[in-house]
Amino acid sequence: MIPGRTNVSWFTANETGTFRGQCAEFCGTQHALMSFLVIAQTPTQFQSWLDNQTSPAKPPQSLSETNGQETFFSAQCHQCHTIRGTEAVGQNGPDLTHIASRLSIAAVTRENNRSHLGGWIANPQGIKPGAKMPQTQLNSTAFLELLDYLQGLE
Repeated sequence: MIPGRTNVSWFTANETGTFRGQCAEFCGTQHALMSFLVIAQTPTQFQSWLDNQTSPAKPPQSLSETNGQETFFSAQCHQCHTIRGTEAVGQNGPDLTHIASRLSIAAVTRENNRSHLGGWIANPQGIKPGAKMPQTQLNSTAFLELLDYLQGLE
């Protein structure tokens, strides 16, 4: 709640696994829906994950993904989101470079699958009231192609 102040947390895991955490600092209207996952891995697993996460997004692999990428830009999603390896360098929303590799979306309020991702894009306020992302107005073809593109970002 203090503008300009960055808080840092760290975790020490004694075993591998996925552990759910809950935000303990009031940071917005949906504080109760601000969860996170701590994924403890072996050093080899972590290095593999890190190598993937620091690489740019792969280019679209199909016509539908290519059209979805075009929709991403024409719908102005790039104004808030970054996708490394593209011209999308927005800083207000999450980096979507490898969104398809995430276990969850919307601060662990939803499993990362096509249905939930589509619900989030269509009506983020319905999933997490107070979220800064606006509702997206797309025709059904553009919407499905956008989902294809985002789900290709592993």
